[in-house]
Amino acid sequence: MRGLRAQVASFDRPARLLMANQFAINLGFYMLMPYLADHLAHGLGLAAWAVGLVLGVRNFSQQGMFLIGGTLADRYGYKPMILTGCVLRTAAFGLLAVAGSLPALIGASALTGLAGALFNPAVRAYLAADAGEERRVAAFAAFNVFYQAGILVGPLAGLALLAWDFAAVCTVAATVFGVLAMLQARALPARAPADRGAEPAWRAVAADWRTVVANRPFLLFTAAMTGSYVLAFQVYLALPLRARALFGDRTGMVTGAVFAVSALAALSGQLRLTTWAQRTLAGPQAIAYGLMVMGAAFAPLLPGPYPGTLGRTASVLALVLCAALLAWGGALLYPFEMDTVVRLSGDRLVATYYGAYNTVSGIAVFLGNLAVGALFDTGVRWLPWAVLAATGLGCAWLVTRLHRAGHLAAGPAPVPG
Repeated sequence: MRGLRAQVASFDRPARLLMANQFAINLGFYMLMPYLADHLAHGLGLAAWAVGLVLGVRNFSQQGMFLIGGTLADRYGYKPMILTGCVLRTAAFGLLAVAGSLPALIGASALTGLAGALFNPAVRAYLAADAGEERRVAAFAAFNVFYQAGILVGPLAGLALLAWDFAAVCTVAATVFGVLAMLQARALPARAPADRGAEPAWRAVAADWRTVVANRPFLLFTAAMTGSYVLAFQVYLALPLRARALFGDRTGMVTGAVFAVSALAALSGQLRLTTWAQRTLAGPQAIAYGLMVMGAAFAPLLPGPYPGTLGRTASVLALVLCAALLAWGGALLYPFEMDTVVRLSGDRLVATYYGAYNTVSGIAVFLGNLAVGALFDTGVRWLPWAVLAATGLGCAWLVTRLHRAGHLAAGPAPVPG
């Protein structure tokens, strides 16, 4: 904790604010979202398809709009998009507190996703710009500690508020974002966007997107990294499925322990792993090592599950070990991954690049989850874990190949004529 305080104190005020803001963003989001599906199904009595629709709209509106959000941030400034996102999420969570009809719930869900699409690329681009080239990796390492802390504390706060009702959870979450918007409006310095001249907005945006699409090293790196997002998401999909196979309907405690271990592992290991990697590895090597650790995380799950009390205990330990290794692998690669995106952009249109990167990653998670679900449906117990492990190793090999071929070296992004 002392090391984190010293690390955070070494940055300028905007970077410190962005880190604290990210904790508050995740606190407000995760105190509500883990309990939304249960509220929709049991509190409001919606059919399963309607629950899926509401949750799907949130995911689609966020992942599908990341590129738009990043483009707007580059054109109009980072701070306006951060504030707009927080205000929209305040309204969305307030609406969820009172919404009882499907159209209102869909509207609130869409606003929730759009808010994330607006402030996520802007926050990362702002942090990268404020930290500078020399300190970007360290800034993103500290940022991820605050990010994971919000994920850890948010669900616990939401669970406590559920002792009243779901409306109380929504109201407090909305208040968090409302207060956050007011504080950032006063305390977060504005960064002027790049001068775009008198060119029409639509033409400038089209040129920006052509620049991203023409940046072959960025596209290759983005494709190679999609597997890391598929693997990280298995804390929400594959690991709970294994827990259900072990405990049937009594999976809550095990799933909660898996989430807690994942967050605590990332919190405890982030700064140490980043310091070690900066001292001993090049950035792409750190990313490749992180991917290998994430792939290896699924190896303990290959043999089981075993019957009996002893076998069940071993299976739970394998789940916990998998969650910890996934978190450590992600913590190792994350700061260098974020730094690589900035370097491949040539420090130009950074928010747009982050938006494009997140959009592709979201599509990959969607398709990857369909594939993982299909693997579980085969009934071959070892197959999903073997494929997930191979995915991590394969992505590590791709990043290594890109590094050796010189594609991940810093350089200006191409600008089409």
